Amino acid sequence: MDENPPARQWRVPVSLPAAKLAGGVLLVALGLLFADGDTVRLGLAVLAAAALAGWAVRDLVAPVRLAVDTAGLTVIHGFAGRRLLPWSAVEAIAVDRRPRLGLTSETLEIDAGNSLHLFGRYDLGATPEEVAAALRAARPVR
Repeated sequence: MDENPPARQWRVPVSLPAAKLAGGVLLVALGLLFADGDTVRLGLAVLAAAALAGWAVRDLVAPVRLAVDTAGLTVIHGFAGRRLLPWSAVEAIAVDRRPRLGLTSETLEIDAGNSLHLFGRYDLGATPEEVAAALRAARPVR
């Protein structure tokens, strides 16, 4: 068995920032169409579009949300920063499942003692269960 498994990373799907940008353009278009001279409606549409665009920019600037190698886990920190969590700091890797509105949402939880890192399916480009299994397999034996 390989002592040092290769580094692996999980990233935002390529289509997601494009969809967010398209949604922003659609909001501005709808704001212009339905504003009917009301600057508040148009302003709200532009504000919501700017928020979507900012969210899309984060996906473009820092698409890799989680990476694993022999040193530990690298997680996104802040808007586009990265933080290395050595394996010794990782206390637990779990998947939280919650039913909401007839659907079940899954979140990958990485407990590093002083910090908790949460990742959804669209942060990882894979199911949280698959990623959790890969992280557990990559974790060195204590």
